[in-house]
Amino acid sequence: MDVELRTLTERVILHLGSIYKHVDAVKDYQSLAAQIIQAARLNQTIKPPVTRLDYWDQSDVVMISYADTIRQAGHPPLQILHKFLNQHFSDVINTVHILPFFPFSSDDGFAVTDYVSVNAAHGHWDDIENIANDYHLMADLVINHCSSQSHWFENFKKGIDPGRDYFFTASPQDDLSQVVRPRTNPLLHEVKTVNGSKHVWCTFSHDQIDLNFANPQVLLEFIEIIRLYLAKGVRIFRLDAIAFLWKVAGSNCLNLKQTHEIVRLLRTIIERIRPDAMIITETNIPNRENLAYFGNANEAHCIYNFSLPPLLLNTLITGNCHHLKQWMMSMPPAQLGTAYFNFIASHDGIGLRPAKGLLSDAEIKTLTNTMQKFGGRISWRSGPDGEMRAYEVNIALFDALKGTVKGEDQSGEDRFICAHAIMLALEGIPAFYIHSLLATGNDYEKLQNTQHNRAINRHCWQLQEVDKALNNPASQHARIYSRLKKLISIRRRQDAFHPNATQFTLHLSNELFGFWRQSMDHRQSIFCINNIADETATMSYSEINLISHEPWYDLVTGKELHLSEGTLTLAPYQTCWISNNRPQLLLE
Repeated sequence: MDVELRTLTERVILHLGSIYKHVDAVKDYQSLAAQIIQAARLNQTIKPPVTRLDYWDQSDVVMISYADTIRQAGHPPLQILHKFLNQHFSDVINTVHILPFFPFSSDDGFAVTDYVSVNAAHGHWDDIENIANDYHLMADLVINHCSSQSHWFENFKKGIDPGRDYFFTASPQDDLSQVVRPRTNPLLHEVKTVNGSKHVWCTFSHDQIDLNFANPQVLLEFIEIIRLYLAKGVRIFRLDAIAFLWKVAGSNCLNLKQTHEIVRLLRTIIERIRPDAMIITETNIPNRENLAYFGNANEAHCIYNFSLPPLLLNTLITGNCHHLKQWMMSMPPAQLGTAYFNFIASHDGIGLRPAKGLLSDAEIKTLTNTMQKFGGRISWRSGPDGEMRAYEVNIALFDALKGTVKGEDQSGEDRFICAHAIMLALEGIPAFYIHSLLATGNDYEKLQNTQHNRAINRHCWQLQEVDKALNNPASQHARIYSRLKKLISIRRRQDAFHPNATQFTLHLSNELFGFWRQSMDHRQSIFCINNIADETATMSYSEINLISHEPWYDLVTGKELHLSEGTLTLAPYQTCWISNNRPQLLLE
């Protein structure tokens, strides 16, 4: 056996020993490791893994979109999305996350019926590969569950392979009192099979049946799926709902050690197939639990910064950055080779569980009440005690920021830009939901038609309509697009905005949210100062210890600052990126 193949086999065996230690039916780790390596097509002579610390830099900006968000009659939506990206965003973003583009039965793609096909209504694998040729492609690995209408589940009911033992079942008599989940529908769903009645586990909905990873055949299926996606150009895997993967009755069935070990195993396999491929874990859970998915830089390359959206929203509607600042100071720097994945809007709502322990119940109630006044909806979950708790806010971010706790005002656009300026400057990789880049508001018609709260932020544009909006300087869509495009362009040229560049929180007033970034070669400093309130704010230059004999510039305006004036005045929701590098040199 080749030395590298032997090394890989030994490593996979160690993973399997941790995962299946308490699964009596799985003890032949050597044979299972060989099957995994064969499924990954790594059973031939392989090269040693490449240790990488340079997966990303400050030029990386992500757009998140459904395959069919942009439409044109008579054309496959994936082709229209590609055309739209090339026309409007080729110089703005370099990575696109296309939300599930597979055949599905519900949840806008997250109840997958067939993992190895592209939804015919969206296009074909050729369309996916064409996009991957122009952009880094991020795709969902919907790994926790699949559709009740899938071939696997049909076989489960028939008692035949593949699928016979692919789904997690439990008894209503099991101790499930501690199970944590984000929904209110019954956890177990009774189905009729050839072997009698079974109660299948449904973390999310009764159309989304949880898979049973205690059966190693399920793991092997997903290794095959991963291999296919890599061959089709996927570079970044978003592990959907990964925190719920492993279940043990009597536990909370969340973030169990077997789940973490499966992430480590998937990384071992993925990085051997494609050394520049990445894993991002989607774990909409409290902050400390979320951080655990970095492991020891051997699990996720990136984790979603789930606490950022509710904390930043709270900051901007209250005009007080105290909680955001406290959270920032508590966040450890990501090790080289890992990074935070920063976002403030997505296809889902603004999660409230990641604000647990960061905002009080009273503050969360104020937040949800304000969002409801701005047209938002609240989704609920049931806790272990049976009590209903707010799980997420469903609202378009553009509408969420059209006012404060005082009510709507005229500063919505500036507040919206301020939110994204903060996200762009923070340590990590910024990701924009397409509807933020387009300033799309609440879609009440889609909400009414679907009766699903999340539909309010999942508008579908006609290509001609969105082109017209972006070409009309008087529209909110064109104004926001232009302002965000400018900020992104500036960000992508600053070494101090590298995702792993040094970051320190500044101690300013509660109306001024500030932090300092320094490039890894120590040549560039940027002081990011944001007025998060609806009134003018001032700050003494001495508060950030600017060296007075050196020139300093605001990268946003391109103007040199005059430190002799002593103070900096910021309009409501104004952002300054104060740098020791001359703007025009950076733009050359």
